[in-house]
Amino acid sequence: MITVTVISSSSLGNCYVIDNGNSKLMLECGINRRQIMQSLSFQMSGIDGCLATHEHQDHIKAAKEVMKAGVDLYCSKGTAEAVGLTGHRLHHIKAKQQFKIQNWTILPFDTVHDCAEPLAFLIQSGTDKLLFMTDSSFCKYQFSGITHAMLECNFSDKILEENIKSGRVSQARKKRLVESHFSLERLIEMLKKNDLSKLVSVTLIHLSRENSDAEEFKKKIQSIVGVPTYIAGE
Repeated sequence: MITVTVISSSSLGNCYVIDNGNSKLMLECGINRRQIMQSLSFQMSGIDGCLATHEHQDHIKAAKEVMKAGVDLYCSKGTAEAVGLTGHRLHHIKAKQQFKIQNWTILPFDTVHDCAEPLAFLIQSGTDKLLFMTDSSFCKYQFSGITHAMLECNFSDKILEENIKSGRVSQARKKRLVESHFSLERLIEMLKKNDLSKLVSVTLIHLSRENSDAEEFKKKIQSIVGVPTYIAGE
């Protein structure tokens, strides 16, 4: 059974660790190295690889330090070039080209975000399948047999519109959110289109500080999926 540890999940920085009992992977490294090391009890050697979705600092800030610590980093060529990553620990990966790390099988797929070659991941270990997707305005793919899901639920249309009317959020900010992040409404639509028959748990990640309501999001998603739903960091 895959277990999920949330180290950080917000616009300030994102980092997660998944564990299948034999191997651990880091998903994102968007916080400083010391925070990562503290969360891992200063045992970075237990991480068999780090997957990074895209070039923004809240997802890849510690990439160079992670590689210096002996962990291989996997990201698209566009991501690596955007932040100047090089070295033998760096692995360029491509959408829809499957690869393995230890006993994990990883299928990257393309997402829609304001950067070069952003990716999300379908990660399999035995009969478990974890869908990890963040920082995307849309998902054109459908999935079957998912057992675990870690999915961005950044904002809701209703809260965003209320914040615009009150002046707390600008129209420019709205445009970027809508064009590059997953909303509650889009997530609901996506979940309804997928096979959820084997789903065990959902973790909602990367919630906006201004434009989300964690408890409301949790209740709505749990009512649809019918399995335990968690807010990253709670």
